Amino acid sequence: MKLKNFALAAGLFAATIGLGSAQAADISGAGATFPYPVYAKWADSYKKETGIGMNYQSIGSGGGIKQIKAKTVTFGASDAPLKPEELEKAGLVQFPTVIGGVVPIINVPGLKPGELVLDGQTLADIFQGKIGKWNDEAIQKLNPSLTLPDMAIAVVRRSDGSGTSFVFTTYLSQVSKAWADEVGAASAVEWPVGLGAKGNEGVAANVGQTQGSIGYVEYAFAAQNGMSYAKLVNKDGQTVGPDAANFAAAAANVDWANAPGYYVLLTNEPGATSWPITAATFILMYKQPDDAAAVAEALKFFNWAYDKGDAMAEELHYIPLPDSVVANIKATWAKEILADGKPVFAAN
Repeated sequence: MKLKNFALAAGLFAATIGLGSAQAADISGAGATFPYPVYAKWADSYKKETGIGMNYQSIGSGGGIKQIKAKTVTFGASDAPLKPEELEKAGLVQFPTVIGGVVPIINVPGLKPGELVLDGQTLADIFQGKIGKWNDEAIQKLNPSLTLPDMAIAVVRRSDGSGTSFVFTTYLSQVSKAWADEVGAASAVEWPVGLGAKGNEGVAANVGQTQGSIGYVEYAFAAQNGMSYAKLVNKDGQTVGPDAANFAAAAANVDWANAPGYYVLLTNEPGATSWPITAATFILMYKQPDDAAAVAEALKFFNWAYDKGDAMAEELHYIPLPDSVVANIKATWAKEILADGKPVFAAN
């Protein structure tokens, strides 16, 4: 396993792009590990172009929400969108940046990426501890051409408050009544089984080091490190793999303009090619920030990312937002993020 692409980079991000060359104008943010690869790539390019760095702490969505509410960062980042009433109560505005997919990653000897097929119920049963071996009848039935080992399944899941966990458990709740009734969907749940790991980076590292294991990460972590993953049977009964086209298919019918606070969930969407664990990731900022100059710098960065970052996002297997959605987001900034009654930042 060569997890240094992200596991090592995560530890260096703050030092290389932010803290190590800290300036008054540098941007501070914290939260979701799901979009960390693309935020790191954007930040590196933005610093080269503008000289403005970013200190982004990839600590999980729960941590990002806590830090923005505590006003210790300029923006928080979360894959679990806040509901409109929570945004209103906290005085926050929320907007999406990119779309990606959560994928089950596995470390089973002899299985190549995409060879194994799972469906939602079987995946839920594995993470609930009801299926404990790889050659269980339920898994074998979905994979009649594979010879599966008589090996114990080692579940790896998040230990921190995680938007990726929110997305994953939301999907499991939609496809398994037992999961919905006994575990539920949240950024942090009482996991029935498994070894906890911090961040997408930690889950990827643990699965990479543990034979017989299964975990879940944002697809960029799996793809960039050559990790083996499972295909899934989607809502339409079709077997699909995690790729940009299938993430886009899941998001195709979303009505962003009429979603209050951009509160949108993309799990278990219909469509023959829809990847069933698709998600957007979000930024949180104050509507009336204490430090308007810092928020203006952050909005300049995201404005640049929307205008110039699509190709970088696609290289990392994320889906850029449609132009119409970006236009709505920039209008939201002008309308809702204010200082002395005037927009903090006027987008181009």
